[in-house]
Amino acid sequence: MTQLALPGRPLLPKSAAITVGTFDGVHRGHQTVLRQLSRIALERDLKSVVVTFEPHPLRIVRPEAAPRRLCTAAEKVELLKAAGIDQVAVVPFTAALAAFSPRDFVENVLLKHFGLQHLVVGYDHGFGKDRSGDAATLQSLGAELGYGVTIVPPTDYGDLPISTTRIRTLLTEGNVIPAADALGRPYGLAGVVVKGAGRGRQLGFPTANLELDDPEKLLPAQGIYAVRAWAEGRAWRALLHVGPSPTFGSTAPTVEVYLLDFQGDLYGCALNVELCARIRDVTAFPTVSELIEAMHSDVRVAQELFESGTVACR
Repeated sequence: MTQLALPGRPLLPKSAAITVGTFDGVHRGHQTVLRQLSRIALERDLKSVVVTFEPHPLRIVRPEAAPRRLCTAAEKVELLKAAGIDQVAVVPFTAALAAFSPRDFVENVLLKHFGLQHLVVGYDHGFGKDRSGDAATLQSLGAELGYGVTIVPPTDYGDLPISTTRIRTLLTEGNVIPAADALGRPYGLAGVVVKGAGRGRQLGFPTANLELDDPEKLLPAQGIYAVRAWAEGRAWRALLHVGPSPTFGSTAPTVEVYLLDFQGDLYGCALNVELCARIRDVTAFPTVSELIEAMHSDVRVAQELFESGTVACR
């Protein structure tokens, strides 16, 4: 059996209630699992521990199939800690770990390194080499090795279970409001403001070009969005452009933010954006004047959406 090396890992409790998974997005389904974990840990006087992985396992086992991320690694840890978990353990996912059988993973990772006493997982949890283990496997091993297991049923949104795959699909379709409902919060992008072509300023709409913190972060469908942007220590109503600039013949996609009523220079500043509503597609306008008219209309529509409350940002 391959030994697992966890260099620099923090001290972990000898007796823990554990959940394990990738937790990309930390969506409402994940949040249900986390609440169950906290409840069981409290009832049994155990520490609650989340064991998660970086990078995404598919980056190692099937790189061509690895999805864009809903959360950066830092965002994921922050969200997990905000859920009231005692400890978040980030395990490096390697080819050696991917080769562990389900039994090896339970014995050599969860029991040996994390003091497993009770395990809480979702109904569709898969683990071990080629995801050959499932919830039933964990229950069978638990009866043999002496740990308890709680299987959490799906959290539905509409008539389907919430999943990272479903949320990714919603975002790539531009459906940011139902995506926010499934996530339990508006979808966010974060990065640093860098110099762009300067066209927005020339048009009377100075935009901040955003260089994302993580190039693997999923971008929503190309379009114009009403967003809330966090800068200079406060939140601003804003517009977000995702995609090319076809009116100017540019096919290179950009992420640009226009903060309503903001005056100042944001170059080099960190900017966080929450997607509130989609306004329209990216369009090639016949003239620059028609583009400017459309941008004024975008501002009016965004203001109306915010005033009416029909947005994902509350």
